[in-house]
Amino acid sequence: MELIHVQEQNLETIRSQAYQAAAEVCEAAKLRKGDLFVVGCSTSEVLGEKIGTYSSMDAAGALFEGIYSALQERGIDLAAQCCEHLGRALIVERQVCSRFRLEEVNVIPQPKAGGSFGTTAWQKFSDPVAVESLQQSASAGIDIGGTLIGMHIHPVVVPLRISMRKIGEANIICARRRPKFVGGSRAVYNEDLM
Repeated sequence: MELIHVQEQNLETIRSQAYQAAAEVCEAAKLRKGDLFVVGCSTSEVLGEKIGTYSSMDAAGALFEGIYSALQERGIDLAAQCCEHLGRALIVERQVCSRFRLEEVNVIPQPKAGGSFGTTAWQKFSDPVAVESLQQSASAGIDIGGTLIGMHIHPVVVPLRISMRKIGEANIICARRRPKFVGGSRAVYNEDLM
């Protein structure tokens, strides 16, 4: 896997797209302060390459800045998924680990073992820890480039359509949680939770 650098103009586009996508997901999913937002990201796919082939710390930095600023404005916490070489471990702030009662694991992500996005989160968070699982605690998230995040979102996971379909060259799939429906034909449901 090769590490590549990206021109500043392209980084600004990626940063802007990442911010917009995260902001739209937050609004559409009706996220609240303290909710957990998971991001899986292939910078290779963002740059138009096959997943796992052209990791870019530059692109990861732009993606992180855009997503993280949209989440911080709303008081929403970020979980950054690492790649399959770390078993899709996640990087979170220590306070998130404690609040959601997650189990810390001992690993420090690197661009070629964890991915550029997970590595960037580790570098940018104030007190990062790696966890093996979110125990399905996330309320919503974005899969950037086919990294598979659904297992981290609280059931029932439903797809979420936003105005964007790509960040850079990577397809994105957004998802949110929806409370389970209980009851039968006579049940009445809260439209705000749909």
